[in-house]
Parts: sequence; structure tokens; C-alpha cells
Amino acid sequence: MSTVAVERTSAVRTEPRPVPTARLVGLELRKMFDTRSGFWLMASIVLSALVATGAIILFAPDEEIAYGSFGAAVGMPMAIVLPMVAILAVTSEWSQRSGLTTFTLVPHRHRVIGAKAVAAVIVGVVSMGIAFAVGALGNLLGSAIVGVDPVWDMTATELLLIVLANVLGMMVGFMLGVLIRSSAGAIVAYFVYSLVLPGLAALLAASQGWFRDVQPWVDFNFAQTTLYDNVLTSEQWAQLGTSGLIWLVAPLVVGLVLVMRSEVK
Repeated sequence: MSTVAVERTSAVRTEPRPVPTARLVGLELRKMFDTRSGFWLMASIVLSALVATGAIILFAPDEEIAYGSFGAAVGMPMAIVLPMVAILAVTSEWSQRSGLTTFTLVPHRHRVIGAKAVAAVIVGVVSMGIAFAVGALGNLLGSAIVGVDPVWDMTATELLLIVLANVLGMMVGFMLGVLIRSSAGAIVAYFVYSLVLPGLAALLAASQGWFRDVQPWVDFNFAQTTLYDNVLTSEQWAQLGTSGLIWLVAPLVVGLVLVMRSEVK
């Protein structure tokens, strides 16, 4: 082939179309399920909801057989499992050394991370829907067993706030995965954040009046707990947003900058 022909072929070569975002999200959803650990982590969401529901039916007093009791029992394991799902969705690219392939096929890393975030939120919302459905069935079954009328003591707004609280907790796990990019390190960091820091903050608030006043504005864990209690006031929404900027948005931005600049091996 002559030089002129080669130049002409190069001139008409078109740039391939980028992978659609919907396909990226679907791929990330599939990657959450197609490994043994991912499958059982997802299965544990349903299993924990069933176990929590069964525990309420077996051990709760008759007067506590209400949808609120089932919702609280089902929500507790979700608050632990869902952040682990988000962490592993991010860190698997580094721990399983698949990041080189992923970021070669989709060189725009922000699109991959964005697809992972969307997939994590989808899993979180669907999982909470399944948990609420299991809780509703448990409420009907438990009421029939003890011979009382079913009590539906949670409004749609309260259920939506619980979903929001769990999605925010999931995004904290996602942020730690982006920031640390190590499964073990991010999981340990999440348990420190969710189990150790709240106790230290409560101790500081009990002993220091100045911190008691500012805690709702700077303690994201503390601000999130209000989502489980009641409908938030405008001030509580402001406190949730301010503390979220400190503990969620700012570290996530730092993590994204590091992901964009880090070398993938």
C-alpha cells in the first residue's frame, strides 16, 4: 500500500463512540453480583432481613408487634451491609487488579466512578425496598400468630427518611472506598467512623458544652440519626447538609482527585 493510501485511510478513521452511561451502570451492577463474595454479600441483605423479622416474631412482646419494630430490626443489619457493598464496588478494581482493564476500556475514570456510585445507590434503594416488604410480611404474620390486628405505625415519609439515612451511610462507605482504595483499609475505616467516633463524640459532648452546641453541625453520624427519629426541621436539614459537606463531600472530592491522578497497576 502506498504512502498516499495509508494517509488517506488514517484521515477517514473515525473515533469510536464512548460507552453509554446506562451500559456502564449495568456493567457495574453485574460486577457486584458475579463473584462469589459479591453474591453472598447481596444474599446476606435478604437473609439478615428474614432473620431480624423472625427474631421479632419469636421474642418481641405482643404489644411490640408493629411495623415500626420490624422496620427498626430490619434496618440495623442494612446499615452495616450496604456500606460494605459500596466499599467493595470501588476497591475491587484495585484489590482484584481489574482496574487496568476497566480504565483502559473506559479511559475517562470519572465516568467509571460515577457509574459505580449510581449502581451503589440503586442497590441500596432496592435492598431497602426488599427489607420493607419483608418487614410488612413479618408484621402480618406476627399479628396473625399473636392474634392482634396489624399495626402500621410508620408513614411513607418516615420510610423515605430511613431509605435516605441508609443511602447516606452507603455513600460514606463509597467515599472511603474512593479515598483509600483498599478493601481492608476502607472497611476498618468505616467501622471506626460508625462505631468508634460516635462514642467519642458523645463523650466530648457530655463533658464540653461548646461541643454539645456545635455537634449537630459537625458530626455527620449524629445528624444522620435524626432521619430515623422524625421528620426533620429546616435547621436539622441544614445541620445534615453542613456535616455532610465536612464528612462526605470534601473527602470524596479529595478521593476523586487522587483516583484521577493515581497510577493504575
